[in-house]
This record gives sequence, C-alpha cells and structure tokens, in this order.
Amino acid sequence: MTDPLRLVVLVSGSGSNLQALIDAATDPGAPFRVVAVGADRDGTLGLERAVGNGIPTFVCRVPDYTTRADWDEALARLISDAAPDLVVSAGFMKVLGPTVLARHRVINTHPALLPSFPGAHGVRDAMAHGVRVTGCTCHWVDAGVDTGAIIDQRAVRIEDDDTVETLHERIKVLERDMLVEVVRALAQHRTWQGPDGLSSGRE
Repeated sequence: MTDPLRLVVLVSGSGSNLQALIDAATDPGAPFRVVAVGADRDGTLGLERAVGNGIPTFVCRVPDYTTRADWDEALARLISDAAPDLVVSAGFMKVLGPTVLARHRVINTHPALLPSFPGAHGVRDAMAHGVRVTGCTCHWVDAGVDTGAIIDQRAVRIEDDDTVETLHERIKVLERDMLVEVVRALAQHRTWQGPDGLSSGRE
C-alpha cells in the first residue's frame, strides 16, 4: 500500500482551502495528509485551524530577513523539514522564490480562469472587465505570477447583482472542491504534469 502523499500547506489568511484539505484527509483511506502548515505572518486563522487539528506549524515572515533571497532560503528549509511530497499554496500571498521552487513541487489555486486575470485581484479584475463567466484555476507554480501549467479549472457565471464579495464567495466553494479533487488525483496516481509541463512520476 502506498503511503499517503505528504502535504505542506502555505496560508496567509483564514485557511478555508486548508480546512477543506484537512477535512478530506480524515476520510478513511484518504491518499494524502497534511503534515505541516506554514504562514507568512503570525496570528492567522489558518494557523489556528492547523493547531486545532494537531498539525505542526511554522511562520516565516519576510520582514525578519535582510533580503528576499534570505527569506526564500529560510522558507525552503522550513518546508523541507516536513519532508513533503507536494506543497500547496492555499491563499499564500507571497511570490515564492527560486530556492523553494527548485526544491519542491508547488500547486496554487487562483480565483479566475487563467491565463485571464492573474495577480492578487482576479475577482475584481474579472468584474471590471465585464466578462460574464469567470471561475477558479489550479496550476503548478513557476517563477511567474500565476503563469504555471494549468491542472484544472471550474467556471462560475457572473450574475447581474454580484459584488466582488458575493462572486468571490461562490468561487471559493468551487475552489475548495477543485483543490481537494486535484490533490486526491495527484496522490492516487503519483504521475502528473510538473511545473515544466512534463509528466513526472513518483514511486
């Protein structure tokens, strides 16, 4: 029997995607488990969720390091300490540096249908552009901002009475389901498209 896929989840805020992964990992026979949760700031609800579920946590704050490269190295080391098979960026509001990306496979979710509307304001930008359909994307993380190979997407129609907040909430529902399904599939098959777009397998 294959050991569960080991996940390190990175968060910056409430951690609702993290909670979806924690909940799914409690299912009998779940093919993955969250082994550590990291954050870029203290006192986040995401960290509280992890502690409440007995999951080890760490915090790696950019202001605590002289350079961004030093932060990147420290974050890579903290992630490596948990020996993950996969890193999940779940609302982590920092661009990961080359050291982290060289050492770890990382996936991210984004609240828009990439390649449209990348960056920190995907929901707002989609509404401002006047599109009628947006959604969410799960993709591999590379050196760009939301430019990595796409793994899965889900569509959400923008209603006439939507606000940024109401639309984002509806996107989040699909985003959580998509993330769990993607991680489950990766854990079960252990063969996937890596950040370079090439298929790679794990024994």
